[in-house]
Amino acid sequence: MRTLDEILSNSSACHTHLCPRQVLGVRMGLHAANKLGLDLPRRDRRLLVIAETDGCFTDGLQAATGCRVGHRTLRIEDYGKVAATFTNVSTGISLRIVPRLDIRRQAFDFAPEEKRCYFAQLRAYQVMPYDELFLIEQVQLSTSIEEILSRPGIRVNCSGCGEEVINGREVRRDGLIFCRPCAGMAYYSMSVLLPRQIPATI
Repeated sequence: MRTLDEILSNSSACHTHLCPRQVLGVRMGLHAANKLGLDLPRRDRRLLVIAETDGCFTDGLQAATGCRVGHRTLRIEDYGKVAATFTNVSTGISLRIVPRLDIRRQAFDFAPEEKRCYFAQLRAYQVMPYDELFLIEQVQLSTSIEEILSRPGIRVNCSGCGEEVINGREVRRDGLIFCRPCAGMAYYSMSVLLPRQIPATI
């Protein structure tokens, strides 16, 4: 079994330093797995993690759980919140965990030798009891696990742009298949360039 220090070292290797949000991610992942009855790190797809922000916190989640975007066991729904939902795919139980609102203040109680907020948090978050560090609640995913995970090997072509769409992410309207951008659900807008024209500087 890996120690907390080993997991934190693994997380900090991505940044060359350890920060409080990485610690929160690591400890949140460990707490969630314990509540769901799962061993860590996962090498299978039994644990699905949906993080509500990116960055250091998510690196901590990855280091603790073994879940990865590349394995399709980690997803990011960027709400700008240091929070995550953990689903035991076998049981369907989902737990959303978020830090308690007062942990920054409480950090000084657990690291009284530290006068600087950042370092008090860095030390305290490693030792604070889970019940004082996190709030946890059982939730229901608004999209089914089956839809989220989809099935490998599914490929269709968009009726609008012709591009390939994988993992069941197409949108079907009036008997036609569209990618999300062609269905009006894009995160980007087209420039004034002609279609497929790429600037020479790219």
